[in-house]
Amino acid sequence: MTNRFPAPKRAFDIVVGLGMGVAILPLMLLVAAAIALLEGRPVLYVSRRRLDGEGPKPVLKFRTMRRDAERIANRDSVPVIGTRFLNLPIGSPLYTRIGRLIELLMLTEMPQLLHVLAGRMTIVGNRPLPENVVASLREEFPEVEERFAVRGGLTGPVQLVGREYISDAARIDIEIAYCRTVLTAYSPLLDLRILAATVTTGFWPGNRYTPADVMDLLQRHGGPAADPVRQVRAPVSAPPAGKDQDHEAPAAGSGVVRR
Repeated sequence: MTNRFPAPKRAFDIVVGLGMGVAILPLMLLVAAAIALLEGRPVLYVSRRRLDGEGPKPVLKFRTMRRDAERIANRDSVPVIGTRFLNLPIGSPLYTRIGRLIELLMLTEMPQLLHVLAGRMTIVGNRPLPENVVASLREEFPEVEERFAVRGGLTGPVQLVGREYISDAARIDIEIAYCRTVLTAYSPLLDLRILAATVTTGFWPGNRYTPADVMDLLQRHGGPAADPVRQVRAPVSAPPAGKDQDHEAPAAGSGVVRR
């Protein structure tokens, strides 16, 4: 797996990341205060996730779940039924009341801007995953490591579809295609379009993309042609709205919890 990272993409991360950080800092402080007042500490948690071709690294998030959520719902404790990516419905009782609102407003990952500015993550890329989810995916999709050829991101092309509306096969196809596009024909315009579309699809679900739409977007920016066999496997019926279970909550602590 290549470890190359285009200089224009790093420049995009710095410029856009600094702009986002300045713009949303008051909102982040408000979110932190709301969690502390309504749910208590910890406000943040640190979970270990795969960000790239190396081992798991600590990743910051706002705490949006009960403190014992990780013990109750994780890829080792929940059997594989239909998908190896672990989805958790937004209506799950594991979410706190303020946490559910933070999720709906797409603010959970905002502390990861610190990782972006430090060069450990990128603004647009494939979402970090727990190592046990990666291991489960590898059993069916040996090529899953290719999705880590580019650093993990705050958002990515899969978010334009909605992780609850896409099959594992189609998701991995898109994630690998995005990495190949970045490494062979990167354009900041592609990341800008994905970032903007993340917001529009989040607040206006009628603008949601299909897997084929995302692959077409990548191709228009120099990405690889879609594998027709994999695209046949892509469509799935939409289950109740959910999120990937990469929002596991920590054990009780004072401020930031590591696990």
